[in-house]
Amino acid sequence: MDARLAQLEEPPRPAAVLVPLVQRPNGLSVLLTQRTAHLHDHAGQISFPGGRVEQQDASPTDTALRETHEEIGLAPHAVELIGRLPDYLVATGYQVTPVVGLIEREFTLRLDEFEVAEVFEVPLAFLMDPANHERRMVAVGGLSRTFYAMPYLGRRRYFIWGATAAMLRNLYHFLRS
Repeated sequence: MDARLAQLEEPPRPAAVLVPLVQRPNGLSVLLTQRTAHLHDHAGQISFPGGRVEQQDASPTDTALRETHEEIGLAPHAVELIGRLPDYLVATGYQVTPVVGLIEREFTLRLDEFEVAEVFEVPLAFLMDPANHERRMVAVGGLSRTFYAMPYLGRRRYFIWGATAAMLRNLYHFLRS
């Protein structure tokens, strides 16, 4: 466990993300976003679309679909829900529910430029290959922290790490079993 998790003074805030699996002619890919650099939490990081649960959300699935629509313009009816992965507790105080969905039809995206700098896809085969799962360590405030990373060279180099890489690793274990 990350030492920062033990120091949380309040219960974790609920959040949900969509793990969008996109059907392409050459196989499935995972749609990811890069957050804008000015955001307070997780600025500039690679992430799934999603965010904090709001009062009107009836479930984590509702949160994931609403946030995805707000961030990248993907309509909820374009997503066929498959299931959920285990909740993931993030050191910044969020308990994230990953909701997995399949997108089989063409879609048009409309990015919220305040939150999302870029959207891109990574082949699922790349992300599910354990040879691409790197375990890294960094010292933060005198504590060692380990995390997964999945560097990917697409249109440019993308550094997928932290909670996003950990949730992808959970998907890998689920699909492998």
